[in-house]
Amino acid sequence: MRLSLRAGEKVYINGAVLQVDRKVTVELLNDVVFLMENHVMQPEETTTPLRQLYFTIQAMFVDPINAPAARVLFDTYHASTARHFSSPEILDGLAEVRAQIEAGRNFDALKILRTLFPAEDRILARPAASTRAA
Repeated sequence: MRLSLRAGEKVYINGAVLQVDRKVTVELLNDVVFLMENHVMQPEETTTPLRQLYFTIQAMFVDPINAPAARVLFDTYHASTARHFSSPEILDGLAEVRAQIEAGRNFDALKILRTLFPAEDRILARPAASTRAA
């Protein structure tokens, strides 16, 4: 896996935060869990149920020591979020998110959630969010 980073960009790898001082390409030679800076959601951006769910999954990436506690929080938020919506698009997406988490594919779960943000915004009658994670 090759990652191309711009000067000043951060990447979260196995819980470590790396920031590069110049444009660089990094080749990851083994299986690692990583999250690019542009997919990191800030706490103040967790203003909707799906964004809160996203943040709990993200916590599993950036703080692996506390990942079990974040997983418990994910289970709670997931159940609550599923009760909050009646949209088939959202509910199907939430089912797929759960399946990805169960399979250990947290990054894929985050990708699914990002695709659901516009539908959630429409349902909640919000203007389209301009979060970096969206």
